Amino acid sequence: KVQQKTFGNPKRIITDRGSAFTSKAFGDYCTNENIQHFQITTGVPRGNGQVERIHRTLIPVLTKLSIADSTKWFKFVDPLQRILNSTFNRSTKWSPFELLIGVTMRNKEDLHLRDLLMEEMMEELQEQRDELRQDAKKNIQKIQAENKRTYDRKCRNAPSYQRGDLVVIQRTQFGTGLKLRPRFLGPYRIVKVKPRNRYDLEKVGNHDGPKLTNSSADLMKFYSPG
Repeated sequence: KVQQKTFGNPKRIITDRGSAFTSKAFGDYCTNENIQHFQITTGVPRGNGQVERIHRTLIPVLTKLSIADSTKWFKFVDPLQRILNSTFNRSTKWSPFELLIGVTMRNKEDLHLRDLLMEEMMEELQEQRDELRQDAKKNIQKIQAENKRTYDRKCRNAPSYQRGDLVVIQRTQFGTGLKLRPRFLGPYRIVKVKPRNRYDLEKVGNHDGPKLTNSSADLMKFYSPG
């Protein structure tokens, strides 16, 4: 009811299943005030992900502040909330208070509290960065595996050539004025068969292309005169 006096009723409230939120009094309050009350499944904190993310920052800081007497952690909630609400947010580029009210919060500076909060936020940022990098690594490995399967499939389906076969090779470089030229150069004679469908070639006759070159089976096809 304290926040209700200033901000009015929220449209919905998402909570865990603590006794304070499962009580009949709280249920009646939400019903009377036309507030939707959602309770997350026990053991599934991602159901209230935004709160869980801020808890990852708040709980370690409260633990450090109340190290002398852990039962007094609640005494630090209000000043910590004030510092957090007035702290620049990396994602929004504003403090939560500025986004909500539109002005900068006037605040008594508590350097120790702010340092603890920033330290915890930097650690969380580093953890998020590490998670992103691991996710990116998995995505890269997935694409590499798909590319390998595609390449292996092409290699299995590639024609088998022998020494002395006449072939044409695909033009792989297109400079100025070459886009309308034939896509294949040749004929070329295979002079050496190499592993992994690679071939050394020599030019036969007078046509575009290098005198000696090499190519792979997927960039070649048998030469057909005419």
